[in-house]
This record gives sequence, structure tokens and C-alpha cells, in this order.
Amino acid sequence: MSDTVAETPQPSTDVGTPVMARLSMLDRFLPVWIVAAMALGLALGRWVPGVDDALSAIEVGNVSLPIAVGLLLMMYPVLAKVRYSELDRVTGDRKLLIASLALNWVLGPALMFALAWALLPDQAEYRTGLIIVGLARCIAMVLIWNDLSCGDREAAAVLVAINSVFQIVAFAVLGWFYLQVLPGWLGLETTSAEFSFWAIVLSVLVFLGIPLVAGYLTRTIGERRRGRDWYEERFLPRIGPVALYGLLFTIVMLFALQGDAITSNPWDVARIALPLLAYFALMFGGSFLLGMRLGLGYAKTATLAFTAAGNNFELAIAVAIGTFGVTSGQALAGVVGPLIEVPVLVALVYVSLWVARRWFPGDPTVPATVRSSR
Repeated sequence: MSDTVAETPQPSTDVGTPVMARLSMLDRFLPVWIVAAMALGLALGRWVPGVDDALSAIEVGNVSLPIAVGLLLMMYPVLAKVRYSELDRVTGDRKLLIASLALNWVLGPALMFALAWALLPDQAEYRTGLIIVGLARCIAMVLIWNDLSCGDREAAAVLVAINSVFQIVAFAVLGWFYLQVLPGWLGLETTSAEFSFWAIVLSVLVFLGIPLVAGYLTRTIGERRRGRDWYEERFLPRIGPVALYGLLFTIVMLFALQGDAITSNPWDVARIALPLLAYFALMFGGSFLLGMRLGLGYAKTATLAFTAAGNNFELAIAVAIGTFGVTSGQALAGVVGPLIEVPVLVALVYVSLWVARRWFPGDPTVPATVRSSR
């Protein structure tokens, strides 16, 4: 799911409560807020003259200052939630670690590449945007879905931390491989000359590196001075909604600039949604079956599936804007992502709990209230 987590997920005390009721109001109605932000952006772009010039007056690199601020606001709370001190804990379960790395950094990008080419062969910009989405692995909102599905909370925190650090190292290299090298090997159209490996490196360093350092320092200093309980129970819930506000602000700005393209081609949004829906279903289902095959137990299997299925749309949007421009089709593909992902992953939480009752009847990691619920 999009990483616009509004609160730090706390251990579930009543897993029998309906999934939607256990989400905060911000997260529960996230698709509504996203649609409203899109509508506001379209209205601004259509009826307020000079929006383009105003947004482009001051730029950070190739990104207008207001949008750059929105992108950084999206990322900082997400990365302040990661428990960086627990990165070494995952080495105790090599099967989970290897499976997660393979799903996130081998299968996930390859699957999105295949779906983008199969379903958008004639839409180079949207196709490139979706490939960038496939490279941006989920690093925070997955904690919400993992908690709602009664997954292994500590394992999820560790995998999220690993993905956060790994993206700094791998994102630009994989972007270059999937956008230029692999298409050339397969005889397909490569991304246009405007693509630059170093442009992606710069975007990742700015829009992931800066908030990653800020998030790490915030957690380290906060826990050292006030303790983990205060940090996670008092501080994080206060800054959590900032990520959502940053996302919504960025969407308003993007759609103010994308208005003409969207209103003149409404079916393009539907075409972008189709490979995303296929991606979520295949990644979640395949990851769940792999976890069962490896004998990870229900809790870690659910964690593996949700960490593999979700994507970091904030980073994808930032890279698309920084590399291809704010009005590009690549940026639009990233913006459509959260609108599709939120309801799909909520539905997959229900699927996960149903699987827990049907396929893991004797698993001690399945709470008794889940086994007895109907």
C-alpha cells in the first residue's frame, strides 16, 4: 500500500473488529481524500489562470518548490517510523529474509515490467511510470495491513527497514536496467533519451535520502531522550498524518498541471489501473503460497505477502517528477497508484484473515478470535 500511514500501528486488541473500523479515519477514507484532491487539482488547473507559471517559478532541480516540499513531507513521517535498530534481527530467519529480498527486488520489478509491456504496449510514458512503481518497494503503510491481518509485527518492521536502506543502493541501478538495458536485450523500445541514470540517482538521494537521514536521526534522538514508548505512542501519531497531507497536497499540485491530459483522456486512468490490479493479485497470492510452502507459519506468511505486494508510491512519484517532469505520463501513473492500492489491500486483509481460518486451523500464530470468527 501507499506509505501514507497516519498512525503507528499498535498491537491489535480485538482482531474480531471489522477491518475498516480498525483503520484511522484518515486511512479508512484515503481513496475519498485522493479523489477529492484530484478534483481540486483539476479545478485549479482549469479555472485558475497562471497555475503553471506559479508552480514553476522556483524549482529544486527539475521539481517545482511546492511539489518538492510535498514530496519530502510524504516521506519523512514514513521513515521516522522504521525501527532501524532491529535490522539485524531478521538474520535469525534466513528463509524469510531470502524470500522477501527475492520477491521485492527480483520478482516484483520483473512482474511489473512484464505487465506494463503486456497491457500498455502503446503507452510508453505510462508504461515507464508503472515500471518505476514496481521498483519502489513498500516501506511503511504495510505495517498497517500487516497489523490488521495479524501478521508478525516485528518481522514486518525489520523487512520495512531493510527495504528502506536497500532502495538507496538498488533503485537507480534497477531503473537503468529495466528502462534501458533489458528492453534493448529483448528488442523492445527503450526509454527515450531524456532518461538519465544520474537523474534517478539524484531523485532517490534527495527524496529518499534526505527524509531517510531525518527519520533515522529523529528516531535515534527521540528514543535516546524519551524512550521508545513515548516515541511510538506519543510522537509518531502526531507526525503520522503529515505524510497523508503531503501526498494529498502533491496530488492537488500534480492534477492542477495534468488537468488537460486527464480530462481529454479519462480512459487512460483505467488503463493504468489494470496492470496495477493484476500486479497486486499476483504478488500477494504468489507470496502467500511461497510462505506456506516454506513453512513460515501464518503470521510470517502474511507479513511476507503484504511487504511484497505493496509499493512506495511516494518515492515513485518523486522519481517520476524529478526525472521526467511534473506533467509527464510517468508522474500520472504514479499518482493513480494510491487510488487503486488502498481498496485492493484492504480487501486482501479480509482474504488473509479468511485464509488464516481455513488453511491454518492449528497455527499458534493465528489468534483464537480469528479462528472462531465467521
